[in-house]
Amino acid sequence: MSSAISPALSHDLGRRAALDAPRARCYVGPVAKKSFTVECPACRAKLTLDPELRAVIAHEPPPPTRTVEDLGAALDKLRSRSAQIEERFRQGVEAEGKKGKLLDRKFQEGLKKAKDSPDPPKRPFDYE
Repeated sequence: MSSAISPALSHDLGRRAALDAPRARCYVGPVAKKSFTVECPACRAKLTLDPELRAVIAHEPPPPTRTVEDLGAALDKLRSRSAQIEERFRQGVEAEGKKGKLLDRKFQEGLKKAKDSPDPPKRPFDYE
């Protein structure tokens, strides 16, 4: 048996080694001993990484962003929101006022049915 590698196999091994090279290079050399902080370029959140564990050990949320560019527009938005809250509260108060009348009418109907019915209502121990 010959120990020589065919040229096709040699080319394939070379290509495979080239593909694996970036992964092999990632952790070759000295690894940082202390944790370090990285800022996310998309959202500006800060991540603290531990190189020994190769994991995120802390996260600081990104700073809040302004949703409204103009303070006048923000004030108008707050006023409209306040008006909506007041309207919902008023509707809730009206519903509570009607609720009492509704329950009173239901009670009167039930009382009327009870008076018209010849049979007395069943008591809880009658069901046993």
